[in-house]
Amino acid sequence: MTAKIAYDDVEVGTELPAQSFPVTRAALVQYAGASGDFNPIHWNERFAKEVGLPDVIAHGMFTMAEAIRVVTDWTGDPGSVVEYGVRFTKPVVVPDDDKGALIEVAGKVGAKLDDNTVRIDLTVTSAGQKVLGMSRAVVRLA
Repeated sequence: MTAKIAYDDVEVGTELPAQSFPVTRAALVQYAGASGDFNPIHWNERFAKEVGLPDVIAHGMFTMAEAIRVVTDWTGDPGSVVEYGVRFTKPVVVPDDDKGALIEVAGKVGAKLDDNTVRIDLTVTSAGQKVLGMSRAVVRLA
């Protein structure tokens, strides 16, 4: 499978469709089972608060995985991602209610590189705060 977006059809500044991803406590428990990361800060409110957090927080890798979905949905091929990195700047706080939290992701082409690759710069926020900094992916386009 190859990317459905052609290199020649994008320019620096091309915006990817923004998306929002809900995060519930149930999703965190499911992710813990899949990842093997059972740190209690991701599911135990009392423990999270005892170690100085405002509440249960989402796994950093969970947040990172949700954010890259904007890129893979845009290219149409998860295999198009050549490189991906972030800095964790703030935790995604997940309250124990029906709504949980929301991760909001916007992306745009930051640079056109060699070999049909482009750098995508992502802006990732939750509750109005940037939760991932320097969030960038390099993807190979058609």
